Formats: sequence, C-alpha cells, structure tokens
Amino acid sequence: MAETCEVRMEKTIAALKDSYNAIRTGRASAAIFDKVRVDYYGTKTPLNQVATISIPEARTVVIQPFDKSLITEIEKSILTADLGLNPSNDGKVIRISIPPLTADRRKELVKQAKAIAETSRTAIRNIRRDGNDELKKQQKAGELTEDGLKQEEDKLQKLTDSFIAEIGKVYDSKEKEILE
Repeated sequence: MAETCEVRMEKTIAALKDSYNAIRTGRASAAIFDKVRVDYYGTKTPLNQVATISIPEARTVVIQPFDKSLITEIEKSILTADLGLNPSNDGKVIRISIPPLTADRRKELVKQAKAIAETSRTAIRNIRRDGNDELKKQQKAGELTEDGLKQEEDKLQKLTDSFIAEIGKVYDSKEKEILE
C-alpha cells in the first residue's frame, strides 16, 4: 500500500516542480515557454516542437523557428500566453529580453508559488487519506490485523511527512530564486 502511495506522492512533487518551471524569475529560461502553443497548420503545437529556443545571455531568449513563415504566429502565441514578455523579430529569429522583476511582481510570484505548494500539500494529504481508507478496507476484509493496520498507518504518516517536507524545500528554493 505504501508503495503505491509513494509513487503517487512522487508524481505530485514532479508536478509541483513542473509548475514552478513555468513561473518566470528574473533569469531567462526555456522552461518559461513550455506552456506556449503555436497554431501550426491548424494544430496547437508546443513551441519547442516548431522552433529552437536558446539562451545566449542571462536575460535574452532567442527563438529560431524551423519554418520562417511561423514567426508572426509564434509572436502572437507568446503575447497571448500572458507571460509579460515582448517579442521582436528580424525576419529570421525572435528575440525576447527578459525585464528585471519589480518588487511588487516578485511578491506576486512568491504568492503564486506558495499557492501551488499548498495545493501540492493538499494532494499529498489526499493520497494519505486514500491510503488509510484502503488499509481500513483491508482490515475489514480480514487481510490485516489491528497491529498491522497501525504499523501501515504509521508508515504512511512518515511517508506523508517526508513528502510535505520535500514540498517545503522545493518552495523555499523557488522563493529564494524569485527574490534574488
């Protein structure tokens, strides 16, 4: 039982880290564009599948489309993705300079990161609850003794505590990164 819960909890941590990649910090990162979809011949396609994204400098992103006719479509997609970025093109590549974050924007991003962390903590607790429910069903069915149930619940609680601590560490590092 603890093994299946652990797998689900690991997926929750992975989802948290994935969500944090989309939060823009003062530094340029290709991960900012993970959620950007470009209309490529009628199909919404991830930006990284229609262009090369490179970071030549700390605050500059260069996007080079595989198909030059997509430049305006990529620009439009970046603007509609509401990333707070202004792309400019020279006909061959799109350049985006990442502006430094204002103090207010940093506070807003920290709040957003905190909310995502809290959602992840709730997901971990829900996984624990599901695990405990499953253990109680096993005990009623006679597959587990009273002592066995208690041991498994304790294991599950320790697992939950460790994953909640992990969420705290991931959040703290993201907060530090945002406030830099």
